[in-house]
Amino acid sequence: MEPGLMLRRLLWAAALVCAGLAVPSAAQADNPIVQTIYTADPAPMVHNGRVYLYTGHDEDDSTYFTMREWRVYSSADMVNWTDHGSPMSLATFSWASADAWAGHVVARNGKFYWYVPVKNRSTGRMAIGVGVATSPTGPFTDALGRPLAENGEIDPHVLVDDDGQAYLYWGNPNLWYVRLNPDMISYSGGVNRIPLTTAGFGARTGDPNRPTLYEEGPWVYKRNGLYYNVFAARCCSEFIGYSTAPTPTGPWTYRGTVMPTQGGSFTNHAGVIDFNGGSYFFYHNGALPGGGGFTRSVAVEKFTYNADGTLPTITMTSAGAPQTGTLHPYVRQEAETIAWSSGVETERSGAGGMNVGYLDNGDYIKVKGVAFGAGATSFSARVASAAAGGRIELRLGSLTGPVAGTCTAPGTGGWQNWTTVTCPVSGATGTRDLYLRFTGGSGYLFNVDWWQFAGAAVGKETS
Repeated sequence: MEPGLMLRRLLWAAALVCAGLAVPSAAQADNPIVQTIYTADPAPMVHNGRVYLYTGHDEDDSTYFTMREWRVYSSADMVNWTDHGSPMSLATFSWASADAWAGHVVARNGKFYWYVPVKNRSTGRMAIGVGVATSPTGPFTDALGRPLAENGEIDPHVLVDDDGQAYLYWGNPNLWYVRLNPDMISYSGGVNRIPLTTAGFGARTGDPNRPTLYEEGPWVYKRNGLYYNVFAARCCSEFIGYSTAPTPTGPWTYRGTVMPTQGGSFTNHAGVIDFNGGSYFFYHNGALPGGGGFTRSVAVEKFTYNADGTLPTITMTSAGAPQTGTLHPYVRQEAETIAWSSGVETERSGAGGMNVGYLDNGDYIKVKGVAFGAGATSFSARVASAAAGGRIELRLGSLTGPVAGTCTAPGTGGWQNWTTVTCPVSGATGTRDLYLRFTGGSGYLFNVDWWQFAGAAVGKETS
């Protein structure tokens, strides 16, 4: 077992013992969104009825911002998130040497552009690179072969205004913008500095070199004709503040705190979207076992704007956002679609995409709001094991809920030698939370690529 994974499992166990519980309160916990690794700096994007969430990846055991890749997750219901792996890393940029830090993705021209800060090997300064892909899940390639912009500062974000003009914002300790050209990988008019006035970004006390609250991580968007700039404020116990303006370049007026300092991380980073009629606020904290300022985790809350358009004060919760819609069990579902998990890791699958693995006895995945309807009659899963295999218990409602079925996963002679197993199911009706509990002997049991139910009236769909 890799050292970081071992540490994380031990921390999970210690947390449970301290809490006096056999399992975490998974029925109530949907935050943080990802439990398989540490994630940071959320950048959500809505595309074709799904939310795509782009994050950084804090390495296990990190004592600094040790980040070498970016990750992608997606959801149609805000609670069950599918892991799409890492479609872009430092290796994507031949000129980059370190620091895969906070980026942002926008869709335009039938392509997806990922703006990221990385350290330029030749200058030693932070620069803004651009990855490009034809799919929201990548793979992304270097669009330029060089930086788009470089002044040693970080945290790019792009706004495409109603008139089609795109603006790239970034900066720490300053705040900059450029007007992007329609190709999204060049700009005109030079690099512009936004004045950081106390009227525009609040007054900071105790630091004569930083008179305003603005720190980093600008997230600029437009709503009802008003421009919002939501940003991380006041190092090094950051909270999220915001300002508004009548134009995308100002003048800005400071409006106050959105999310107070909390959550066990001395940084925070916001992303704001509207999806399926609701508004959502993404952030990161140190809530997972072993979490902290360098081992962060992305979370989300649903919120409602005040009647005058101002943002409310938002508090971190473990419950997270409510589910929108339900999950359809009678089509193939990727095993790495997860509302909550314990002990589970994900990895690239030899069959394409991702699979879940590193499964020990008692590990589990929770999938929320599964719409079984009149009832499921069987369950199938694609599994592989270089060991003796094990079993998948299908439990309803909770980890100790009734068992709807048990599938045996055999040894297949390799962790990527896949076979499909099927078992009968009973009692799976209505809309229920589903727990896939993995059981067996000692050591790793098996991997799972996908799963699917069949019902008497639905029939089994295969892929």
